[in-house]
Order: sequence, then structure tokens, then C-alpha cells
Amino acid sequence: MALTHFDGKGDAHMVDVSDKAVTSRIAVAENYIKMRPETFDIITEGKSKKGDVLGVARLAGIMAAKRTADLIPLCHPLPITKVSIELTPDPELPGFRIEATVKTTGQTGVEMEALTAASVTALTVYDMAKAVDKAMEIGGLRVVLKDGGKSGRFVAA
Repeated sequence: MALTHFDGKGDAHMVDVSDKAVTSRIAVAENYIKMRPETFDIITEGKSKKGDVLGVARLAGIMAAKRTADLIPLCHPLPITKVSIELTPDPELPGFRIEATVKTTGQTGVEMEALTAASVTALTVYDMAKAVDKAMEIGGLRVVLKDGGKSGRFVAA
């Protein structure tokens, strides 16, 4: 298998997807943000001085998915048909598990959009809570599901 974003000379280029079939595509990415128990409590109890941390983070993730082609140089701008962000409290971390789902009907997949959405969601939680916890940790970013297109279905183990 070869890397698709390089031409025969080894120069970076945008992949030509014009001959690919238009199909329904979906990608799901996940990550987490870990924090001190006190920070977790502030967020889950809605006591942040900046407002609804999870609501703002969800909106930021949705916006990020829609702007991925502006951030990742060789990504195609896509007609995204759905973005959903789930932030699940996990007292064992303590913190939040984030799952971003992105759908489109197009000629290329939405893995980068899902990864970007999950990343920016976590970064927004960090931004809104950094006044009380600068040691938060973001990790575990990965694609857990990709479906549609020539390469078919991928489900992470």
C-alpha cells in the first residue's frame, strides 16, 4: 500500500477523487480529557464561571468538523450532512470521554472531520476549565469506525 497524498515524484498533492463513486460515508472518532476530581465536579455540577462547558465544547466540535479542510492542507472540503458529539462523564478518569460522529454523501471519507471534531471538543473543555486545572490531559484520539466508499468498513479493535 502506498501513501495517497504523494505523487510519483514524492511531492504532496490533493488526491483526485473525481472518479470515485458518491456513497454514504460515516466516521466515528473518540478521545478523552482527564482532569482533577474537583474540576470534574465543577463541570458536571454546572458551576463553571464561563458557563456550560460541555455545551460550548459540543458546538466547537461541530464547528471544527465543518472547517477541517481549512485546517488540514490536503483535505477535501465536504458537504457534511451530520455531526454529533457525545461527552460522557467518566468518574473513573476522572473526566469525559468524547465521541464525534460525522456523516456525508460524497466521494471521500470523513475520518479527518471526526478526528478534528473530537480534538477541538477536548481542547474547548481544556480552554474553559484551565483556570482551575492546567494539568488536564487529552489523549486516546483514534478512529473507531469508518464506513462507506471503496475501502469499506473499518471497526477498531
